[in-house]
Amino acid sequence: MISCISFLNHKGDVIIGRSYRDNVSTRLADEFKNKILLSKGECLPIQLLENASFVFIRHAKMYIVAITRSNCNAFLVLKFLTSVVEVLETFFGTVDEDSIRNNFVVIYELLDEMMDYGFPQYTDPHMLKMLITQESVRSEADVRDVTVAATGVVNWRKQGIKYRKNELYIDVHEEVNMLTSAKGQVLRHDVSGKVLLNSKLSGMPECKFGLNDKIMLDKQTTSRAGARKGGSNSSIVLDDCTFDKCVRLGRFDSDRSISFVPPDGEFELMRYRVTENVELPFKITPSIHTHGRTRIEITVTVKANFEAKQIANKVQVLIPVPKTTSKCKFNKLAGKAKYDAEQNAVIWRLSSFQGQQTETLTVNVDMAATVGDKVWARPPISMQFQVPMFTASQLKVMFLKVTDKSGYTTNKWVRYITSAGNYQCRY
Repeated sequence: MISCISFLNHKGDVIIGRSYRDNVSTRLADEFKNKILLSKGECLPIQLLENASFVFIRHAKMYIVAITRSNCNAFLVLKFLTSVVEVLETFFGTVDEDSIRNNFVVIYELLDEMMDYGFPQYTDPHMLKMLITQESVRSEADVRDVTVAATGVVNWRKQGIKYRKNELYIDVHEEVNMLTSAKGQVLRHDVSGKVLLNSKLSGMPECKFGLNDKIMLDKQTTSRAGARKGGSNSSIVLDDCTFDKCVRLGRFDSDRSISFVPPDGEFELMRYRVTENVELPFKITPSIHTHGRTRIEITVTVKANFEAKQIANKVQVLIPVPKTTSKCKFNKLAGKAKYDAEQNAVIWRLSSFQGQQTETLTVNVDMAATVGDKVWARPPISMQFQVPMFTASQLKVMFLKVTDKSGYTTNKWVRYITSAGNYQCRY
């Protein structure tokens, strides 16, 4: 597969290189520099030169190049080179010419562990720390842990983890995107979310995670005799899902259950996207009135659609104004408002916003009298916020079961938070 890997600086000079096969010569690196990097043509990440394939990525003014003479999977090689950069960042913080020169001994050892005779082996940083012999980066681990990580199914979790209290924290983070017209019609909306877990569990626990996914709830309803009709009324449709490597994808495909052995500590269990039945946390209603050539009045009303017991924080509304604005006056309002000349906008901030509450801001804009100016394009009003214990997608954690041979009790906490992505309203 891969014959050699080289690290080149921005000038094309080789800093270090590792050969895995003897079917390429070091002269090819100079040819790559002269004919590809220093050429005026388009520098594509996959190049052919003298019956050899050059696959490379650029990172921090450096080139990481893999050379092969076989007909290998180019995308697999690109993925491996990206993993090499991620591993080096984990070990050294940054990957640049200085860090490579200062740590070339460890890098050679890492390259030997990550690839064997040109075939990728291990790219997990935690396991590599167990294998490296250098004391400065070596992880304190038993040889049996290395064997289990290298040959077992669960290579992301060590054996023998113990906690006095077994706890599991679940954070559901969502970003809601919206675009509405000046008349309040929703033109576009969707939710991008992720489920984060912080695992502090002993042993090798088996976890089963359940959401109010429509397909899963429909299967459960049909499989139970005498199940109530409408049991999936509060279900949601997940359009796209991606999971951490610990999740057993086969089970998810068969019965939509999310089963996994969790890594120790914080990790991202899954990402998802929802486009149907999105609950928009705020409704923005703008209006604008022109008074002659030098004055306009902008009124923006914001209503919170979530429950009254919930409170949003870090609320900010960005209201664009013409570039010729000279002064802005505000009526009595909640929060604080100011005119920002650099952004050509009024920034309205509210430290808290209670559910079902409505707030209004009226801005009187004075403009300089000019001749021949273009018509103001009226960029959309944008909004930023955070709403704890609220999900715009209506996603809910239905259950999380933890089983272990020792049969300990697990304390579980679930937290939801929704923030603004591209939350905009035209006017």
